[in-house]
Amino acid sequence: MKFKELKSLSATDREKKLIEAKQELIKLNGQVITGTTLKSPGQIKQLKRTVARLLTLKNEEKLNNG
Repeated sequence: MKFKELKSLSATDREKKLIEAKQELIKLNGQVITGTTLKSPGQIKQLKRTVARLLTLKNEEKLNNG
């Protein structure tokens, strides 16, 4: 997802997205380890970026509120 789209979500929605993205990433990494071919190999890179964006937003909020 784009940074602007993630920024427009509420904090609880972002937290849910983060959990979903991490779970999906774990599932895809498990498929890579077992040797299964992925439907979309670029999806792993995209999920990693989404997780990083969500964590960045989370840390920015923490700094601004703290």
